[in-house]
Amino acid sequence: MRAILFGGGLALLVSLLGTRIAITQFTRLGYGQEIRDDGPTSHHTKRGTPTMGGVVIILATLIGYFGANLITQTEPSKSALLLLFLFVGMGAVGFLDDYIKIVKQRSLGLRSKAKMIGQTVIALIFGVLALSDWAKDADGDTPASEKISFLREIDWLALPMLLAVLLIWFIIVATSNGVNLTDGLDGLATGACVMVFGAYMLVNIWQNNQSCGAEVNDLCYNVRDPLDLAVIAAAITGACFGFLWWNASPAAIFMGDTGSLSLGAALAGLAILTRTELLLIILGGLFLVETLSVMMQVGYFKLTGGKRIFRMAPLHHHFEMLGWEQVTIVIRFWIITGLCVAAGLGIFYAEWVARL
Repeated sequence: MRAILFGGGLALLVSLLGTRIAITQFTRLGYGQEIRDDGPTSHHTKRGTPTMGGVVIILATLIGYFGANLITQTEPSKSALLLLFLFVGMGAVGFLDDYIKIVKQRSLGLRSKAKMIGQTVIALIFGVLALSDWAKDADGDTPASEKISFLREIDWLALPMLLAVLLIWFIIVATSNGVNLTDGLDGLATGACVMVFGAYMLVNIWQNNQSCGAEVNDLCYNVRDPLDLAVIAAAITGACFGFLWWNASPAAIFMGDTGSLSLGAALAGLAILTRTELLLIILGGLFLVETLSVMMQVGYFKLTGGKRIFRMAPLHHHFEMLGWEQVTIVIRFWIITGLCVAAGLGIFYAEWVARL
């Protein structure tokens, strides 16, 4: 438990101070955000705001996690290393996207196919390693499972290795893009991530306290390295808290794709490694709704030859076009996220109580 406190505290401190330094340095270097011409006109005033703040979130998380391990003299687990690989790897894809935007002075970075290739490579490497013999522990358990899970593994929903890897790929790509789509208003994605990562920290702590160990029963959780994963979840939560101080409206810096893709991938990784893949749909309900709004808009537009369901997608832009203040949208979407997190944690705990 000390590692969780150290990890979250260190990441918070590094993010809080590091983001301020990043704002100064990125402004001096001219690393400003380009704004979509087809976006809300109110966003044009944000042009030139420093971006790529996700670099600070990633560095703060790494310092928080490894610093906590150093203080507590704990060796990193393979589950944690895999999650950090996914987190940093997807952040690298986002960084390349952001860097191209800055260099080319345009709102479009990597082409969609190139970005998808990068996401796919990282997700597949993670999936294969998480299910491989390399990652097995002394009991023969791998960090990820070939069984589909909700609150635990569903025994009768076991998949062949290939399909399991493809499912992992889908969850990672879908969630990383979901957080990316949500990152459109000052503090919206950051604040939502604070709550969902905080929820996964609690899930991991509970799983650690109720882990199976040598004795397997209906109440225990058969998961790998839950306490070490809790340290990473706490570090990311702290990093997002520190970043939110500067990202709240009016934002002094944006996380960019560097931050949104890495955070979304880390959420997916936590869901996969904690055997709560379907629970992520509830905990990350806001990200799902934002993604569905884009899919509905695009699909309806193509089917009807140009008609739209929403005034603009993702959904938060629709409410902007209706005249809602950005701060109002952000706070109400945070409330929705809070309700989703409360519902998800409630279901998670209720299932355990029902087994007593």
